[in-house]
Amino acid sequence: MPSVLGIDAAWTANQPSGVALARIVPAGHWEFVELAPSYDAFIALADGNPVRWDEKPEGTRPEPELLLRAAEQFLGGERVTAISVDMPMSKVPITKRRTSDSAVSKKFGGKGCSVHSPSSSKPGKISDQMLEPLVALGYNLAVSKDCKRDDSIIEVYPHPALLNLLDLDFRLPYKVGNSLKFWPGTSVNERADRLIAQFNCIYAGLTGVIQGIPDFLPTAPYRGSLASLKRYEDTLDALICAWVGARYLDGHAVPYGDDTAAIWVPE
Repeated sequence: MPSVLGIDAAWTANQPSGVALARIVPAGHWEFVELAPSYDAFIALADGNPVRWDEKPEGTRPEPELLLRAAEQFLGGERVTAISVDMPMSKVPITKRRTSDSAVSKKFGGKGCSVHSPSSSKPGKISDQMLEPLVALGYNLAVSKDCKRDDSIIEVYPHPALLNLLDLDFRLPYKVGNSLKFWPGTSVNERADRLIAQFNCIYAGLTGVIQGIPDFLPTAPYRGSLASLKRYEDTLDALICAWVGARYLDGHAVPYGDDTAAIWVPE
């Protein structure tokens, strides 16, 4: 059955990356399989070690082979159909802003969803460490609707995806690092509770399109640090990536870019 591995890939090795796996079941709907706030935590799940949400997840460089091995274990030995990644990837070296970045920014910039410009240093080697092993394993970076959907890697961007998922007119303010910008003059505790409210909006939208997602989010009032909320943001982004991958496999996503790189946005 079709499956998708969603990865919210950090652009540096010292930051954790969320991972989520979903599949189609015989009834015809998409179903949750597993999720984790980091590469190591996802791989550890396959060894029977549950996620410790009270512990800070570790950042590591991508290890696509190990991630796929874990995913295939969760899928009963089946190969992952598509891999959906929130990180710039390209068939040629990335040295500057790409056609895909400009195309998404032109389409969605007015709704607060412009794309950051990549460079040769960010994500740099991290992108290669993700893409090259996947290509060696038989996956192809999809850049157009004419690409074969099975064994695909797609680049995605959660912000415009959320516009579609939640029927929004403007970018959702849920990024932990921007909370003071979103709500100036508020206390840390107030910002934490507002972030959790936004997380729950995303969670509600995702549970409407992927069945069986567990309730892993913290509750308000939240008295932990703002930084400790980042693990939940990353995991939600991985779930969004998985959903965009599902839309791609279902034929309901549009590529923005050229024949070297494309960012896929759900219709």
